[in-house]
Amino acid sequence: MKTWFALAGVVVRELYRRKDFYVLFVLTALITLLLASVDFFEDVRVVRYLREVTLLLIWVSALVIAVVTAARQIPAERESRTIFPLLAKPVTRAQVVVGKFAGVWLASGLALALFYGFYLLVGALQGAPGSWTLGLQAFWLHWMMLAVVVSMAILGSLIFSAPSVNSTICFIVVAGILLLAGHLNVIAAAQPDPWGSVVYGLYYALPHLELFDVRDLLIHEHPPVAWGAVGVATLYAAVYAGLFLLGAWWIFRKKALPT
Repeated sequence: MKTWFALAGVVVRELYRRKDFYVLFVLTALITLLLASVDFFEDVRVVRYLREVTLLLIWVSALVIAVVTAARQIPAERESRTIFPLLAKPVTRAQVVVGKFAGVWLASGLALALFYGFYLLVGALQGAPGSWTLGLQAFWLHWMMLAVVVSMAILGSLIFSAPSVNSTICFIVVAGILLLAGHLNVIAAAQPDPWGSVVYGLYYALPHLELFDVRDLLIHEHPPVAWGAVGVATLYAAVYAGLFLLGAWWIFRKKALPT
């Protein structure tokens, strides 16, 4: 456990030494401040549109931070050859995988907490009646979704040769899941076999990341989600993240390190 925390701490410090996070936070802050200052004769539609843009930017920023940071973890260790003294301490390959995941996921969560905290604080100062409970749930569900994405990127870093390739593929896969995965059952019903069965298989096999997206509820000031549903979503994310990490450990265990 101490090894995992030590590896995770290195990843967190690395992220906050880079400029990526600060650029993304400044962009999100500017859009959020625009939301706070807008006054179009109390036009609710304009305010909600700006809320939608702000939350979209938060999602994009968090996704960029999570994927790019995760994709370069193990390849960077291999390129700098620091993987050899790391594994000689002794540190097992499973500990490296879990430690890298924990560090990226924790760093992404800290960035996400800052984004959501700033958004909710500006809304409160503006007098918006939004629920802090729903805001907390939106943050938590978003962070659970990032657990799946980070573990996917860690797995990809052991499959693809370059972090840029891994990042690009992860972005495409995540975007495809968010936009299309929820409709695959409808598409499958319209397809003859065997293609219909294949699409149904994809529908049940893919992690449905869209289930963690409650932005519309936050924008339109709905009541909080039932905590039971939040718990089920958390377990769902944990299962998929665990499967991706298990695959990453298995590939890493089989992979010979460059000499």
